[in-house]
Amino acid sequence: MLCCALLGGATACGGDGSEAGASASPTASAEAQKFAKTRFVANAGLAAGATYQWIVKPYREGKFKKGAEGRTFALVKAGLAGTFAYNRLKAATANAKADPLLSKAVAPLTAGIESLKELGTKLRSGQASAADVGAFESVINSVKEAGESAGATVTDRIPTTSQLGG
Repeated sequence: MLCCALLGGATACGGDGSEAGASASPTASAEAQKFAKTRFVANAGLAAGATYQWIVKPYREGKFKKGAEGRTFALVKAGLAGTFAYNRLKAATANAKADPLLSKAVAPLTAGIESLKELGTKLRSGQASAADVGAFESVINSVKEAGESAGATVTDRIPTTSQLGG
């Protein structure tokens, strides 16, 4: 987080690059790409962890079925996780644009990520089907594979409950 703040602050203070004598160094570009990959891995990992922990796993355990003990709580958490994962996938896509390999690998996944936009609401209301849960899992796996193909290995990182809510 500190790196992102420093990078954001440096970018904000850097001007538009139109000053006399201003030139971008190759090192700055390489560092920006490295940070883009790092942020991509972090965001995609959080999306993957949230999806598995609070959507896929509870669904497979039958916690979303009518009459299941703790169903309402599981559905609320799944809805929050769905919204959180969508947000992190959008951020990962934006991060990928700064890296040539990642941008090529992730670009075809944009439509799949966009299709998840309303799934958080469906999960929260208990209207998500096996196909919806499978779609979420499929998009997450595609993003992980795209990252892997561009040299950015994504591992699941389970966000805290407070990260899901705010």
